[in-house]
Amino acid sequence: MSEENGKNNTPSLAETLIEVADLKKHFPVQKGVFRRTVGHVKAVDGVSMTIKRGETLGLVGESGCGKSTVGRTMLGLYQPTAGTVCIAGIDVAKAPKEARKQLRRKAQMIFQDPFASLNPRWTVNAIVSEPLRVHGLAADNKARAARVAELLELVGLSGRYVNRFPHEFSGGQRQRIGIARALASEPLFIVCDEPIAALDVSIQAQVVNLLQKLQVQLGLTYLFIAHDLSMVRHICDRVAVMYLGRIMELAASDDLYDRPLHPYTQALLSAVPVPDPKTARQRQRVVLQGDVPSPLNPPSGCRFHTRCPIAQPHCAQMEPAWREVQPGHWVACHEVEPKMTPVFEKLSPFP
Repeated sequence: MSEENGKNNTPSLAETLIEVADLKKHFPVQKGVFRRTVGHVKAVDGVSMTIKRGETLGLVGESGCGKSTVGRTMLGLYQPTAGTVCIAGIDVAKAPKEARKQLRRKAQMIFQDPFASLNPRWTVNAIVSEPLRVHGLAADNKARAARVAELLELVGLSGRYVNRFPHEFSGGQRQRIGIARALASEPLFIVCDEPIAALDVSIQAQVVNLLQKLQVQLGLTYLFIAHDLSMVRHICDRVAVMYLGRIMELAASDDLYDRPLHPYTQALLSAVPVPDPKTARQRQRVVLQGDVPSPLNPPSGCRFHTRCPIAQPHCAQMEPAWREVQPGHWVACHEVEPKMTPVFEKLSPFP
């Protein structure tokens, strides 16, 4: 799954930093006094992908499809049920203790809620300096304080804020503190778990621009999880579309947005607002029928067949192969062909 990068133009993109192979994470469902297991929620059920050094891979999909679980399992916050995650060639789940500590230093996370992810009883200095203390990255308190001030300046905050508490900041400022904390351990890879979803629209662009600036400046690699498809196109080099625990389509950002092949991707993109009223009236909309099935008992065959506008009888019987239908463009669908007409061109215009 390799292709040239169109966003960062980073020369080191040929090197694969992250390898995810058939990753699964199932959560047991327990009932009764004796907590008897009656089933498993298949939050992630066979995800495979690679992320190259210096690139940003976007991960999009409906709420509850397993995006955040993928990110947390990749970092070792969840133990995988099956499959492997390798960061810089080290298996996250099977690495020895010292190697896992190095992985925790080199792989960090920026959380969605910039308030819940910060300890309300700690000052900014305590929050940002904690990774420095844990990983021994500062010789003494003076060096640690200097590094905290440097990190705050790096994310656009004044060093005068070090003795303040999280509740004294706005949402955008709190997220910048979270970014500074993630950068404190000098990571190579950061999972951005919907880092702008809880922010005002006026602040979202500032945070995204900051992330892009830091990526170029520090050589970072991102997994960018988001709902905002227009923002994903702006920041990401490649985009993976997820549905009910599995990836439906993966391609270079411009390729995926200009010519989506999977019916689910087409439905998502047809719902993206367009600022031009004339263009919006001429667009055609894919309206999916029914609700998302439960991950406790997912459909047989293709996970999407119960809502797919082009589903055939065999879609409910056979699981589609994960195949490269165009160079760098991967799809899991029986009906997709490289030159097929997108579904939304066949449907009636959106009123």
